Amino acid sequence: MWPFWWKGASGFSARSTAEEVTHGIDGTGLTAIVTGASSGIGEETTRVLALRGVHVVMAVRNTDSGNQVREKILKETPQAKIDVMKLDLSSMASVRSFASEYKSLNHPLNLLINNAGIMACPFTLSSDNIELQFATNHLGHFLLTTLLLERMKKTANESNREGRIVIVSSEGHRFAYGEGIRFDKINDEASYNTLQAYGQSKLSNILHATELARQFKEQGVNITANSLHPGSIMTNLLRYHSFINTIGNAVGKYVLKSIPQGAATTCYAALHPQAKGVSGEYLMDNNISNPNSQGKDKDLAKKLWEFSLSLTGEEES
Repeated sequence: MWPFWWKGASGFSARSTAEEVTHGIDGTGLTAIVTGASSGIGEETTRVLALRGVHVVMAVRNTDSGNQVREKILKETPQAKIDVMKLDLSSMASVRSFASEYKSLNHPLNLLINNAGIMACPFTLSSDNIELQFATNHLGHFLLTTLLLERMKKTANESNREGRIVIVSSEGHRFAYGEGIRFDKINDEASYNTLQAYGQSKLSNILHATELARQFKEQGVNITANSLHPGSIMTNLLRYHSFINTIGNAVGKYVLKSIPQGAATTCYAALHPQAKGVSGEYLMDNNISNPNSQGKDKDLAKKLWEFSLSLTGEEES
């Protein structure tokens, strides 16, 4: 992470907020989906995108919470265009239902913000019998993106505006299992480690963006895909680690980012003109950064892509 005061090549720093990095940008005419939009950086991303004129579809597990956030934003920005739709990323049936409903509404799709995530939870299997962190953080977003790609391509072509896919990863990807992705042990409870499994899912986010970007370039598609580390922020992600949570709450205001700062890199990647044409990159503190060597492994990215297709039952398009 950059020191808080150090501005990178973009002119922004770790201290910059989502409002600051989007100042003066007009997002009118753009439509975005933001997953996990009812709390934390997802909520702030929704608020700032809507403030800039973007039509935001909040994809949330709890629509009551989502509607409360929507009403709160509308009080601040009455002209905001925000919809709330149900999405549980841990369930492939829910992802398919969301994608089908979204397409039936005939909404365009310029921006896909894959933000939602869980962190370091006890070993649990999803409703599809896949380890929950991998299922939620990576596989649900992989399926969602796959099902909405044609809509994004159509929107980019008809609007002549670049589509952008933004995937929220984490520096936690550096703490994945030694082999990176345990393709043959995804559901191995005996060797499961809460933080390494989280790292595996976040490494998967980076590799997903890497392979998407490669395919878009090969196909000549006007869509970019990037991953990012939002920064160290006190959100409800650490609810499974009460000791870390307690320490973080005590010292966080001195060493951690605020939520407006945490949402900045997402909003920068989604809206800023400097990010035009930037694809397959890993961003941090509103600047291009570097993941670990596994995050740059294009063969690993391709293997994960094929593995994810097999788990979701999707065919190569």
